[in-house]
Amino acid sequence: MTEQPIKQTKTGYDVIHGYLRTLDSSPGVYRMLDADSRVLYVGKARNLKARVSNYARPGQHSPRITRMIRETASMMFLTTRTETEALLLEQNLIKQLKPRYNVLLRDDKSFPNILVTKDHAFPMIKKHRGAKKQQGNYYGPFAGAGAVNRTLNQLQRVFLLRNCSDSDFETRTRPCLQYQIKRCSGPCCGLIAEGDYEASVRDAEKFLQGRTKGIQEALAKQMQDASEAMEFERAAALRDRIKALTQVQSAQGINPQNTPEADVIALHRDGGQACVQVFFIRANQNWGNHDYYPRVSGDEDPSEVMEAFVGQFYSNREPPRMLILSHGLDSDDLMADALAEKAERKVEIIVPQRGEKAELVQNALRNARESLARKMSETATQARLLKGVAEAFEMDRAPQRIEVYDNSHIQGAHAVGAMVVAGPDGFDKNQYRKFNIRGDDLTPGDDFGMMKEVLTRRFQRLLKEDPERTLGTWPDLLLIDGGQGQVSAVREIMNDLGVSDIPMVGVAKGEDRDAGKEEFHRTGKPVMALRHNDPVLYFIQRMRDEVHRFAIGTHRAKRSKAIGATPLDDVPGVGATRKRALLAHFGSAKAVARANLADLKAVDGVSAKLAQTVYDYFHENG
Repeated sequence: MTEQPIKQTKTGYDVIHGYLRTLDSSPGVYRMLDADSRVLYVGKARNLKARVSNYARPGQHSPRITRMIRETASMMFLTTRTETEALLLEQNLIKQLKPRYNVLLRDDKSFPNILVTKDHAFPMIKKHRGAKKQQGNYYGPFAGAGAVNRTLNQLQRVFLLRNCSDSDFETRTRPCLQYQIKRCSGPCCGLIAEGDYEASVRDAEKFLQGRTKGIQEALAKQMQDASEAMEFERAAALRDRIKALTQVQSAQGINPQNTPEADVIALHRDGGQACVQVFFIRANQNWGNHDYYPRVSGDEDPSEVMEAFVGQFYSNREPPRMLILSHGLDSDDLMADALAEKAERKVEIIVPQRGEKAELVQNALRNARESLARKMSETATQARLLKGVAEAFEMDRAPQRIEVYDNSHIQGAHAVGAMVVAGPDGFDKNQYRKFNIRGDDLTPGDDFGMMKEVLTRRFQRLLKEDPERTLGTWPDLLLIDGGQGQVSAVREIMNDLGVSDIPMVGVAKGEDRDAGKEEFHRTGKPVMALRHNDPVLYFIQRMRDEVHRFAIGTHRAKRSKAIGATPLDDVPGVGATRKRALLAHFGSAKAVARANLADLKAVDGVSAKLAQTVYDYFHENG
C-alpha cells in the first residue's frame, strides 16, 4: 500500500479537483478531511481517479455530500491490490475513525453461543461469550443472553446434561438440586453410565444442528416401551422430556424449512432515522433477533445504508453461509467475496422476491418498522425530559450527555467510583465507567477524596483524548450525589483541572431523606426543588438510582474477588487449575507458603519448574 497525505488551505471542489493530476485508476480507499484534519468521510473505490472526479463536479450531489465537499480541505489515499481489500480496509477505518458523514453502526455487542465441552468424560452444556478457546462444539450465535438461557433451560429438561463446573463435578458426593428437579442425570455421582450420557450429548447436538425429528420419535418409542412395561414413573419422565422438546421448538418462532443457515437483515427508514433488524437462522431454527439503529443523515440510498451496515457488522463477526437482505447492495458480489475471504468459505448474498425467504424478510421488515416506531416515541419523550432538565437548571440548551457520579465502599474498604451516562437515547450503558479507587493516602470513607480521584482521572483523560471536544465524549451536565459541600468540592476540582464551564448539580435527599423531596444544589445559586409530580424529578431520580445500582454492583464484584483472592494469585505461572490443585493438596495458601520443595513437587499437575517458582516466591518474599 502507498499513502499520500496532502494538506491544502482551500476547501471544496477546487481542492478535490487538484488531486486528479496525481491519481491513477488503482483501487483503494480515500479519506476527506476538514481544515482541522478531522476525517469527514471514508470511502472505497474500484478506480480512485474516477471516484474522486465525481466529487470534483458541482451540481450532482445530495445535500449531505454537498456539505461534505464544502468542508473538505484535504484528502488522503491508500491504494490497495484489489477492490475486496479496499472494502475491508474501508470498513475498518470507518469503525476506527467514526467519520461524521459515513453511515455508522454503533455497536460493540458480542453474541452468545451454546458450548458443549469436549475436554471431559461427561461433557457439560453452557452459555459462552467471547473467544472460542475452550475445546468443544459451539452453536450460535443467539441474539442475546435471554434466548440462550431459554434454550439451555429447555435442553437441560430434555437431555439432562450437567451445567456445573469441572471442579464442582469432581468434588460432589451426592446429587445437587439440578438432579432433584430433573434437569440433570447425576453423572457426578455415577447415576448414569458414561455411554448413556454420551448418547444424550449426541442427541442434544443433533437438536442444535436441527435434526429433531428422530429425537422425538426415539423418545416417544421409549415412553411407549416404558408404559407397556408398566414403568409409569419412567414413562412420565419421558413424557415431560418430549413436552419440553416441543416447547423449545415452538419458542423459537418461525423455523424455516429450506433455510438451514442465514442471517436475515431488513432495513426500515422513517423521519431521517433507520432501524436494521437481524434474525439469526441456524440449523433451520430461529435463534432470535436484534435491532440496530445506525447513524444516518437521511438522504443516503437504502443500498448505501445496507452496505455500510453489512460491512461493519461482520468486521468482527463470522458471517453465515447466506445473507438474506431486504435491499440490495451496490457491490453485492464484492461484499460476498470479502465475507468469503474472512470466513474462508462461500458466502451467498440474496434479495428474495418470493417464497419462504421473502416471507422471512417481510417478517424482519415488520419488526424493524415496529422497533423504529417505538424508538422514535421513546426518543421524543427523552427529548422532552432533557429540555425539562435544561429549563429546571437554567441551561442554554438541552444536554446531550449527562454524566452521573457516585462512590461505594464499606468503611473505606474496596472503594470504587461509578459513572453512568444518559442522553437522547436514554441510558448509554456502553459509556458507563467504573473506577477502582487507588489513593493510598485517602482516609477510609473520605468521599470527597474519592470523588476528587474519580473526576481527576476522568477529565485528565478527556483533556488528553479530546481536547477540542469534538467527539461527543464531553458532558453537558454533571450530576453529583450530595449537597452543597460535594458541589463546592467538585467545582474546586474542576477549576484545578481548568474545566470550569460544565454545569453541575448536587442531588441531596432533602427533608426526611424521602424520595420526592430532593434538593438541588448549584454553585452560587440558592437551593431549589422540583414539584413532587414533575417528570423531570422522576428522570433525575432514575439517573441517581442507576448510578447507585451500578456503583454498588461494582463494589460487590470487587469485594467478592478480594474475598476469594489468595497469595497464590500473584505467583507467576499459577493459574486457576494449578491453584485448585495446590489448595486441594495442602488445604490453604498459608500451608502452600510453608511447604518445602519436595512437597510442592509431589502435587499432581505441578511440574518441578513450577514447584521451584512457587517455593522461591514465598521464600524470597517472606
